[in-house]
Amino acid sequence: MDVSVERIAEKELKAKPAGKKLGFGVHFTDYMLVMSYREGAGWAAPAIKKYGAFSLDPAAMVLHYGQAIFEGLKAYRGREDRVYLFRPADNLHRMNDSAVRMCMPVIPVDEVLAAMQQLLSLERDWVPDIGGASLYIRPTMIATEAALGVRPAREYLFFIILSPVGAYYPEGFNPVKICVTDKYVRAVRGGVGNVKTAGNYAASIIAALEAQAKGYTQVLWLDAVERRYVEEIGTSNIFFLIKGELITPALSGSILPGITRDSVIKLARSWGIKVTERPITINEVIAALEDGSLAEIFASGTAAVISPVGALNYKDREYPVNGETTGPLAQRLFDELQGIQYGERRDHFGWRVPVEHAAK
Repeated sequence: MDVSVERIAEKELKAKPAGKKLGFGVHFTDYMLVMSYREGAGWAAPAIKKYGAFSLDPAAMVLHYGQAIFEGLKAYRGREDRVYLFRPADNLHRMNDSAVRMCMPVIPVDEVLAAMQQLLSLERDWVPDIGGASLYIRPTMIATEAALGVRPAREYLFFIILSPVGAYYPEGFNPVKICVTDKYVRAVRGGVGNVKTAGNYAASIIAALEAQAKGYTQVLWLDAVERRYVEEIGTSNIFFLIKGELITPALSGSILPGITRDSVIKLARSWGIKVTERPITINEVIAALEDGSLAEIFASGTAAVISPVGALNYKDREYPVNGETTGPLAQRLFDELQGIQYGERRDHFGWRVPVEHAAK
């Protein structure tokens, strides 16, 4: 794609936030990438332009029927001022999986990745240079056709916005406390739980709020039919280390296939750790906590990378995990993934992608 660039005058550029006050998803960079789709014509007019508001018709179909998908990935500043992406093509391919399920047009992955690189090269000064911080990248697609009627829209907008971020959870890499919900359900097989569509997250907010009111950081979801089988945490996949075996719920059609999840599985297996993807019930987890055979629980995701779990609440009883401390495997995985992402460790899997400097 031939991407046009609308340069911003120097005096109009934003002041960059202090590194220690980044928060998550609070600040946004100067530029964004946008392109539009019309049925019969395809994708057109890709442009890098000043970050700003969109104008949508009140009848825009996204507002009524929820055709909205997104992705999340990061850019990292490493040694010698190099900037890297981590498995970006995998995120864009997963976005196309979401698009197919939601009856939306797929994007040309290679061309969008090149345009993303172009955007990042312009905004590389926004990539934080403090440990643990990064530049969050949010590709999004919405249905913009002005029409009422339940059918696929004929017009769409794709855009990428960027946000410098610190730790996702206030606890940082310290263990978090999670609450199992059997009151609400997240997704069913055959539904849209395995894609990143906006409605999934809207439906999860009430359970998260109730968990936070009890002093818990996140919700652990169970399956929607029997409410016995563990599925995922609201923003992450989940892992259990039981008797030396790393267990994670199998991708059954209602669980998001996380990029970090896949990275954890590949890394752990390369270290000789037995990794099993299978159904696991909450009762099995509780029994393993009670008899001491469960050594660690941790979550994986782009936002937090690895998030150790220090306590789990089920049916109003709290179970401490590993003495509410970070386990050695969670620590090793976190260190290895961050080392690859920041260019400090050897990348045996070819996951790290450098971002080139922009032409002045």
